[in-house]
Amino acid sequence: MSTSTETALESFDADWEQWHAAHEQQRAHPHGFLAVTHLHWLGSEAAWLEGAPGAWHVEADVVRVVLEPGESLQRDGQELNTAAGAALEFGPIEERGGITLVSGDSVIELAKRGGEYIVRPRNPENSLLREYQGTPAYSPDAAYAVRGTYVPFEAPRPTTVGAAVEGIQHVYEAPGEIRFKLAGQELVLTAFNGHASGSLSVLFTDQTSGKTTYAANRSLTVVPAADGSVELDFNRAVNLPCAYTDLATCPLPPAENRLAVAIEAGEKIPYERQDQQ
Repeated sequence: MSTSTETALESFDADWEQWHAAHEQQRAHPHGFLAVTHLHWLGSEAAWLEGAPGAWHVEADVVRVVLEPGESLQRDGQELNTAAGAALEFGPIEERGGITLVSGDSVIELAKRGGEYIVRPRNPENSLLREYQGTPAYSPDAAYAVRGTYVPFEAPRPTTVGAAVEGIQHVYEAPGEIRFKLAGQELVLTAFNGHASGSLSVLFTDQTSGKTTYAANRSLTVVPAADGSVELDFNRAVNLPCAYTDLATCPLPPAENRLAVAIEAGEKIPYERQDQQ
């Protein structure tokens, strides 16, 4: 191996280590998904929710909360409880959207998933977060960083996928597909719009799923260049929240994204789930 090749591989490994350390830090945020203590599905009847103040219900796409005297709920630093004790109203909220509220040390996530409203309290003292050991991953391997081509569809395609919890489905707009070659096979992945402008998110499983990697899904973020070229670095394939907690509503990959190759790269089954595979 030439000196220049060795240097390139060392740089590749170092870049991955830096990226993964930053990703782990983000995952272990005091109010991240590891801090979620409960998942409540709101109905039309007012109900007191464990981990959150007040009585909650939803009616005509508006969530209403009645707080007791002394209970606190804040939004953007403003105390919402009033002496009159009137119902607080939130919404409508768009699908996959959410509102962040604060109660003491907890963050109260009010969101819409699968057409239903949910409340997820997040507390930094949650045992899943306090006992988090980090996520195991394959050692970085440049063979799993491959070039591909993003091919937009003539029009975005509504794509319905299942979820990590039973009874709901997610509908995403798929703007196109990514074509690439790996392990001697020509492969295609349907892509969804990513969180950052210009990025794409790919949900997939492969022949390691349920063996060394989480069974339900993994995710990879890519950014196509102007000419449609794209790098798929599967060393940066990450677990979704449902890999760690049953209180997540993560989407499952579309059927065409279940790859018939083993991608021995990226994050593995979390320690918290290894006895469940």
